[in-house]
Amino acid sequence: MIAVSPPTPFTPAQLRERVQEILAAGLLPTIVQAGHPVLRQQAAAFEGQISDSELQQLIVLMRNVMHEAPGVGLAAPQIGIPLQLAVLEDQFDVDPEAAAVRHRMPLDFLAILNPRYAPLGDETAAFFEGCLSLSGLQAVVVRHERVLLTYETPESRGAEQEFNGWQARIVQHETDHLQGTLYVDRAELRSLSSNAEYAANWAEPGIGKARAALGFLPEYPGAPT
Repeated sequence: MIAVSPPTPFTPAQLRERVQEILAAGLLPTIVQAGHPVLRQQAAAFEGQISDSELQQLIVLMRNVMHEAPGVGLAAPQIGIPLQLAVLEDQFDVDPEAAAVRHRMPLDFLAILNPRYAPLGDETAAFFEGCLSLSGLQAVVVRHERVLLTYETPESRGAEQEFNGWQARIVQHETDHLQGTLYVDRAELRSLSSNAEYAANWAEPGIGKARAALGFLPEYPGAPT
């Protein structure tokens, strides 16, 4: 068996250089796709490796990349920066029936540093989700319905906030990115679908039709239909 070494962590100087390079380019960076090692390493905790000004510029840049994609979240590793920083925002106009089933409410813009989440209660929810770093695919993921997020703000203040429903899903997805975890690691692989197949067959508020046809989560309690 061939031993595979984990990616070598960036030094603070290398991380700062990477951020400065991306900011100086004056362009929206390309979103890194699955298979790149930066998505599979634990990102470095933010400890002042870049200046306050550079951090604010990076947050603005990441928000612009997220909007352009478009998406509801983006983690720094997705633009090649192994730093524990993510931006979240969900202002999409969603069908009221889907929003009700998925417990999806608008999420105001939030930038989080060094985040961790913990479940609140035992309730879970299963829905299709996608990722900007796995372009063209969606799969069902069972996630905690309610979580407590502990993080630091860009102003270096510690914070805690509870999230539920779709907002909790976004929080978990983006925080996982910073630990080298992609949503497919948690997904029901029998549900894996191309965007075209999802749109043609499974684009409904719940997962009942897909669950029956594709044969996943047969015993999942209370699965949305």
